[in-house]
Amino acid sequence: MSNVLSRTETLNLLALSVTCLAVLANTFQGDGEPLIASLAFSGIAFSFTYSLIRWLGPSFIHAGLKGRDMSKARKPEIPETMGAVCAVVYLLTCIIFIPFPFYQDIVAATSGGGNRDVTIERQPLANGRTLHRFPHSKLASYLSALLSLQSVVILGIADDLFDIRWRHKLFIPAFAAIPILVVYFVDYGVTNVVVPVQLEIYFGTMIDLGWIYYVYMASVAIFCPNSINILAGINGIEVTQSLVIAVLLLLNDVLSLYAAPASPHPHPATDPHLFSIYFLLPFIGVSMALWWHNWYPAKVFVGDTYCYFAGMVFAIVGILGHFSKTLLLTFIPQITNFLYSAPQLFRVIPCPRHRLPRYNSKTGLLEPSMTEWQEPPSRILTGVFKMLADLPIPLVAIKEDEQGRIVQSTNLTLLNLWLVWFGPQKEDRLAVGIVGAQIVVGIMGLLVRHKLALLVFREDNRG
Repeated sequence: MSNVLSRTETLNLLALSVTCLAVLANTFQGDGEPLIASLAFSGIAFSFTYSLIRWLGPSFIHAGLKGRDMSKARKPEIPETMGAVCAVVYLLTCIIFIPFPFYQDIVAATSGGGNRDVTIERQPLANGRTLHRFPHSKLASYLSALLSLQSVVILGIADDLFDIRWRHKLFIPAFAAIPILVVYFVDYGVTNVVVPVQLEIYFGTMIDLGWIYYVYMASVAIFCPNSINILAGINGIEVTQSLVIAVLLLLNDVLSLYAAPASPHPHPATDPHLFSIYFLLPFIGVSMALWWHNWYPAKVFVGDTYCYFAGMVFAIVGILGHFSKTLLLTFIPQITNFLYSAPQLFRVIPCPRHRLPRYNSKTGLLEPSMTEWQEPPSRILTGVFKMLADLPIPLVAIKEDEQGRIVQSTNLTLLNLWLVWFGPQKEDRLAVGIVGAQIVVGIMGLLVRHKLALLVFREDNRG
């Protein structure tokens, strides 16, 4: 990969940046237009990320942040940990964006002095403006989200540099989520869940989960980053699945805002969904730049930093946007991959260091990778594995010795399972298949959320 932008790339990125800057300047003519400003910042973030990835590639290799692409015949050495560049640009973008969601509160509605905490009901001032209370809760949500993201990015960079063991890093995202959980407790504090109509006769209309709900939200913060990190190993899969999830969540926000009834006062769900959009748009911008360089054949690796960063973005918008259950509907492939991988992750069966598909240098195709059984499995495990291998749609492939004992079985990941079902494939075709399944399942999840929810619940809370 050349570290110099071509003339065409330079002109295109420059044109995009100038256009976005012009759009930003125009937003100051009205009330700030934070949505338009967020979209413009996303374009600028794309340009900066794209350029920095190209410029910093050789520096990363020189610093030892590099890896070999094991799914290629020549196994080229390319820069790694480029997700850190993506995350840093994203954080800087979100920090610079802070004044825009509050432009109307800072400039148009308040005096701009030290009396933002003073409420004066409908009392015109000498300059013709009316004071109101500054929305500190909204600002606290925004800043807590940035603090959680910064914490998890530090974790990701540490993992890329020091290769932290799974048992040590598994619960760290929960600690990174403490700022957003505290803000949720102080600002929102709702721990009630709506009971489906069919179960109301047993539990009533609402159940207060109390502290259990905070455990659930911490679990979401743990699961989202780690689940993307688990479903990885081929060119482009981490970034593409993250982009699909981000677009699906953005679509959910748009549908929820569109469904809000017209009223002089905004619907309670409006601000949380706008909060979500403000974080998703720049994420899509920086991820598109990274995808451009990471899709097959990859010119850079994203590293664990990107997986943690992307997962925490989704956890934040799900928790503070008050749609964590809808969030999980877009993570169905990741949930499936986790459940399928659980026997290896929890060491019930042997788990090698890397479980990515095996590259066949003779055919140029990826095949399911196998794990070696140093000792024959127990009779129960042998029976279970043979049953799973003999299903009409097999869930595992095994190899046996002359005595019928299992000596090898496929690694339990969705990537390997896909190759068991459809046979050896080229790397890009495998990625397209997995991402295609993510799109189909995600759209079905949103249809269930927005069209079938009223069959189970009495009303739609747009969360």
